[in-house]
Amino acid sequence: MRSLFAKSAGAGQLAKKPANLKVLSRYVKLNALLAIIAAVVGLWALQLVFSYLSELDSLDDRYTMGQALKYIFYRSPYFLEQFIPTGALLGAVIGLGLLANKSELVVMRAAGVSIYRIVGWVLQPAFIFVLLALAINQFVLPHSNQLAKQINDEDNTSLVTSVRGYWTVQPRFENAQDGSATPDGSDILYIDYADVQGNIGEVKRWHLDNNGNLQTAVHANGGKYTGREPIDVTSDKPSEQYRYEWQLNDMVELSINQGFESSQAVSPSDTLSLPFAPESVYLLTRKAEDLSLTQLYEHRQFMRGQGKRSLDHEVAFWQKLLSPLSILSLVIVACSFVFGSLRTHSLGLRIVVALLFGLLFSYIQDLVGFISLATGFSPMLMVLLPIIGSALLGGYLIKRQM
Repeated sequence: MRSLFAKSAGAGQLAKKPANLKVLSRYVKLNALLAIIAAVVGLWALQLVFSYLSELDSLDDRYTMGQALKYIFYRSPYFLEQFIPTGALLGAVIGLGLLANKSELVVMRAAGVSIYRIVGWVLQPAFIFVLLALAINQFVLPHSNQLAKQINDEDNTSLVTSVRGYWTVQPRFENAQDGSATPDGSDILYIDYADVQGNIGEVKRWHLDNNGNLQTAVHANGGKYTGREPIDVTSDKPSEQYRYEWQLNDMVELSINQGFESSQAVSPSDTLSLPFAPESVYLLTRKAEDLSLTQLYEHRQFMRGQGKRSLDHEVAFWQKLLSPLSILSLVIVACSFVFGSLRTHSLGLRIVVALLFGLLFSYIQDLVGFISLATGFSPMLMVLLPIIGSALLGGYLIKRQM
């Protein structure tokens, strides 16, 4: 008994020295870092195996094994980004759990190291994965998801396809001889794809008269940006409003007469006019998950300028912006599993509970996103609720044991 008290007293004296604290902090950080790396890579590899097995059912003469492997390769950054929060949670539980099983955490506590300091040491390696998640979202996912979808589109022979691209309704006006403009129905416009260089993919346009009857239908295989023209050409002052022009290629126009007769004409090219620049068309034709954080912000600002909202893009923006807080809050929960009510249980039970909590957190995040889309409630607040809830839960469980 005396030797135990002597060791505790000696440890308490050692913990007061900055050099010894640095050694302890490096030791805890290294264990946490290696455990988080192993957990993230393990979950990522497991998802890649499941994706490979799921793609085997889709193999045929058109969709070969090489294309399937390329598709999985391009989707792998998305899988990695999705599993970083759960991997950080699981890795922190394993790293601290191994230290607890060897009674090393008990020695640190006896040496006078507070729980909050140990939690702070574990949070520091998690910042590496915070930066990694932000880098993947910003620089990798927009390109890798697009490359993956190009492979998927080449194999898409199903008659049922998902709604994507950009849809809009444009009112049309006919200029009279006296200079006035009278309504001439409206155009329903669909653009399948656009890039930042101004190239657009498949274009469809339906012209309806004032009574809503279909007059013409236009289809083009693609188009190229040709420039912009000021809307007000009569003014000598520089115009702040422009109309942007695209030259359509391989256009086919179908005209419907009043007698329900139709005629088809093939034209080598025609012009498409839009009130916004190619960069905005690119943002409007991409799904929210395929845009980087800065592109989502630009999309949000553009929609505000148009007096509209896209809740899907707003939810994705706040989820990506607040993803660092998600990772850190889950690491706090992981620490509570080791220092809290599960401290006397086995490491295996802690791992199972951590996996279940990580899945629950992911499902709740998806649920609050759907609630925001359905109700129009603040996307920022709905994304923050699970993060705040998990951080408060972890802090409460840790405080109970102090």
